[in-house]
Amino acid sequence: MALPLRWIVIAVLGCLLLGWWLSNPAPTLPIPDNTRIADITRADTSACPLPPLVARGAAPLQSEIPSAMPALSMEGATLQPLAGFSIEARVLGREDYRIGREAEFSPTDLALGWGRMTEDAVLAQLKISQGGRWYRYSWKHEPPIPLGEIIRSSANMHMLPADDRVAAALGDVEAGERVRIDGWLVQVNSPDGWRWRSSLTREDSGGGACEVVYVCSITRQ
Repeated sequence: MALPLRWIVIAVLGCLLLGWWLSNPAPTLPIPDNTRIADITRADTSACPLPPLVARGAAPLQSEIPSAMPALSMEGATLQPLAGFSIEARVLGREDYRIGREAEFSPTDLALGWGRMTEDAVLAQLKISQGGRWYRYSWKHEPPIPLGEIIRSSANMHMLPADDRVAAALGDVEAGERVRIDGWLVQVNSPDGWRWRSSLTREDSGGGACEVVYVCSITRQ
């Protein structure tokens, strides 16, 4: 028995629509070859608000504490915010710690470089190591860039994760990666009188020159 005309029309239209859909896939946005999708981990911003963010490729951004800044704390201590801090950098090295008072708050140090201290040609001529909460560099004959520039363009930073998610993200960071870290330079104040204070300049070196960073957000690029 012949099919009704209306069913024949519906079948023909269905075939035409299927053919059009197969020949016109949904458009996708192109991703430049030099771009990686960022892996961003943020703490709860109500407890760890973000500071002003550094511009891409710029030197670390240190900013003033806003008047409405909430109190910061970690188990066993209070945190006194000293400055907002946002940095894009290359990871020159990492070192984890389990022993010492500092390790109760900061289980990881990251040695970070920016400016020319991100360049392969420069880093290939430097030997970089960490230990004892210090960051060290040396060279064979002469530094690949002026020593003052190395000091101003790199630092060992003590990372205080704001929560377990940030701690897990920090635990995955490897030397050679590029990261952005947003948070606060702080002084750790313990009830027994122990203090641990961040440096507030990128111009120093030696004892007391490391940044103590309460990390609210980490972006691995």
